[in-house]
Amino acid sequence: MRKVIITCAVTGGIHTPSMSPHLPITPEQIADAAVGAAEAGAAIVHLHARNPADGRPDQTPESFEPFLRSIKQRSNVVCNITTGGAAGMTVEERIRPAVRWQPEVASLNMGSMNFGLFPMLKRFKTFQHDWEPAMLASTDDFIFRNTFKDIRTILETMSESGTRYEFECYDTAHLHNLHYFYREGLVKGPLFIQTVFGLLGGIGTHPDEVMHMKRTADRLFGDDYRWSVLGAGRAQMPVAAMAAAMGGNVRVGLEDSLWLGAGQLAETNAAQVTQVRKIIEGLGLEIATPDEAREILALKGGDQVAF
Repeated sequence: MRKVIITCAVTGGIHTPSMSPHLPITPEQIADAAVGAAEAGAAIVHLHARNPADGRPDQTPESFEPFLRSIKQRSNVVCNITTGGAAGMTVEERIRPAVRWQPEVASLNMGSMNFGLFPMLKRFKTFQHDWEPAMLASTDDFIFRNTFKDIRTILETMSESGTRYEFECYDTAHLHNLHYFYREGLVKGPLFIQTVFGLLGGIGTHPDEVMHMKRTADRLFGDDYRWSVLGAGRAQMPVAAMAAAMGGNVRVGLEDSLWLGAGQLAETNAAQVTQVRKIIEGLGLEIATPDEAREILALKGGDQVAF
């Protein structure tokens, strides 16, 4: 029976502390969230770091160390380190934690795009820290830069580490960008392609758009990729359900949505993992263990990381 990989992105760099009291901020909270998600059924945890004082995204390698070591000591889950970072960071800043810690998986964004978080200012009016509204407002005039040179720099810098990638594709052009690097031999299958739906600046969440991304990836990569999806906000579970029924893997977590249902904040990342697991198992499918995910994605193994 086909096994479905659940990835959980436990904190991210999009949502700010004032938006939910349940967003993990400190290293201890991030580690606990990751281990809880793993215990609920996540095979992979996608990790960002934050400044514990004010929740600001922090892409220094040192900020990742406490929770990476804690997670590894407490769980067999696959750790995936972001190279996306947060708004305004250079590619050199964004790549440093993955270069230092050499995880089994690192995220890799496959194209430059408008990345609009500013509409959140209409939904959230009160903030604990000045940086929060300033960061959101700045995305009205912000391009999330991922040029061909940037992508090549990340691939070449990490080529000796054995780290594989979660290729984040926010539109069909990003799939074609990935195909270019695939043809050039800079990336090798099986590719782990995370198609992202519902971020302002990227593709939407309509079922036709989900189907379009899947058809495009099928045409470009054939059997040499493993498909996963994330739906932002309220689209999280509907997109996950559609993809699971179509043979895909899924990503949930408080990076992608703060909610468990209409008007109901998710109190833990594990709650979202549990909810999507029910959907998967309700379809008669089974979830992958971390070791099964390692086999499916041809990962190097948890004993080959630098933490």
